[in-house]
Amino acid sequence: MKVKVLNLDGSVAKGEVELSDDVFGLEPRADILHRVITWQLENRRGIARATRERSEVARTGKKFGRQKGGGTARHGDRKAPVFIGGGKAHGARLREFDVSLNKKVRALGLKMALSSKAKLGLVVVDSLDVADAKTGALAGQLAKANWGKKVLVVDGEAVNEGFARAARNLPGVNVLPAVGANVYDILKHDTLVLTRAAVEKLEARFNG
Repeated sequence: MKVKVLNLDGSVAKGEVELSDDVFGLEPRADILHRVITWQLENRRGIARATRERSEVARTGKKFGRQKGGGTARHGDRKAPVFIGGGKAHGARLREFDVSLNKKVRALGLKMALSSKAKLGLVVVDSLDVADAKTGALAGQLAKANWGKKVLVVDGEAVNEGFARAARNLPGVNVLPAVGANVYDILKHDTLVLTRAAVEKLEARFNG
């Protein structure tokens, strides 16, 4: 699959890039993408710290007051939730969200996410070099390109420092290195922008 290389302002640059059909030419499957996204989001969830309930606190089990005549409610020990130092009633319990997913399924999901953008919403640029690493200048270039409100830009080994600094305050524009490319971020953006270096890194990631 050949794709024309563009500049950051949307104009056509020199040359084309050949995309591997094994990475960018698959037919996306909703069930695979759903499994990978669910795995990603489950692993992002925080785990609540468990509280100690009545059976877990270290307090005496001795009956501390007589059954009748005390003028208060009857209690068997100090572990009841109504007492300071007693167990927590209906407290937070430890929950694990460590969902496992086969590496081959994860790799297939990323390939399908890239393939879905290759059909509609993929842009390849030569590099992310900007003459003026200013937010206003970059915003003007991206406005000319008209790539949509939400754009994910993926660079090669490391993100271009000037571009990352200029794009930091642009709403809807996110930047990742090739190693950080993932299914959830790719699919939730309108347009996926890859540099030549990113294409090489992603293809080498699967071929290796």
